[in-house]
Amino acid sequence: MGGSGADIRAAALGFESELLGRADEIEAARRLPVDLSKSFARAGFYRTCVPEAYGGLELPPAETMSAIETLARWDGASAWCCFIGATSGTLLALLPPGSAREIFSHPEVLLCGVFAPRGKATAVEGGFRATGRWQWGSGTQNADWVMGGCQVIRDGEVERMKSGAPRSRSMLVPASEVEFFDTWQVSGLCGTGSTDFAMNDCFVPNERVAGLGVDRPLERPLYAFPQFGLLGMGIAAVALGLGRAGIDALVDLAGGKTPQGSSRSLAERPAAQADVSRAEALLRSARAFYYEAIEAAWERACAEGRIEDEHKRDIRLATTHATRTAAEAVDLMYHLAGGTSVFRTSPLQRIFRDVHVTTQHMMVSPSTLELTGRLFLGLETDTSLL
Repeated sequence: MGGSGADIRAAALGFESELLGRADEIEAARRLPVDLSKSFARAGFYRTCVPEAYGGLELPPAETMSAIETLARWDGASAWCCFIGATSGTLLALLPPGSAREIFSHPEVLLCGVFAPRGKATAVEGGFRATGRWQWGSGTQNADWVMGGCQVIRDGEVERMKSGAPRSRSMLVPASEVEFFDTWQVSGLCGTGSTDFAMNDCFVPNERVAGLGVDRPLERPLYAFPQFGLLGMGIAAVALGLGRAGIDALVDLAGGKTPQGSSRSLAERPAAQADVSRAEALLRSARAFYYEAIEAAWERACAEGRIEDEHKRDIRLATTHATRTAAEAVDLMYHLAGGTSVFRTSPLQRIFRDVHVTTQHMMVSPSTLELTGRLFLGLETDTSLL
């Protein structure tokens, strides 16, 4: 397929029947089936944020997120894995060109992992020895390469930045060198396979090590966006898609359901009409702010090669707001459906569980509102958390 946003969203739309038909299979497996992950790779979802110079699509972030949002209407777990694969591809923009091309050796390469520095990397000649265990390894069992954030140990001491905080770097290793654990027993987004994984004294050459905020990325507009911001965008895109799916599911149900003790269908009840309207207003207004913030930052990145703290602030606020508002819209629909929504035959029960897992991610936690609020109020703030 081509590299346009229209193509990538059209590709997402093309998965509607398959994802709706395989939702139970995906959930029962607690990970994406291998063939489905490969289909996503062929469609280009995993390379939307990979540098064009290395064979990626390097799409504007709004186009990537629109495709993720679309996939989430059919299956939240699939959308989640696609956004993790997509945003992880930005790591290649921090690596030496030769190493990046070696890793992204063909268009269907999948890179996944966790940026959080849960491991330790001891400096040795030519690279590092990495050891650690990470949670939330979404999509890693289907990946070709897995990354894990590590604190750097040099000469027996934790290496620190000027601020005094430990220096962290991402270690990238072949998936064959990673140990996976069967820990993903959860309430929602069951099919993401977000299991624990470990690196056990893996040698990682310097060419496969990247430091967020340390190594200078390619000077391209997409890589002016911080990884934290892109991660938050992906979470919100999934939540927005689930919000739309929740409203659609209720509308499909309402015309045919007559609540117990009533002679009118659910659609004919004033309370239902009001709540559907509330849900639409909540979701669409949050979605508008979300894409407005992303587009404003993209315009600045294209014009200046960078984005300002105000853009990062707005993206973090918009992503947290979109995620939590989407969950609120789904809650309205779940309660409107009554007892019907608790049965496995109702899509609302899975949508409800999935969207409430998105709200638990630290990137969209209530503390985000404190961070962005400090900036709105002109208080001194650690903007590295943006």
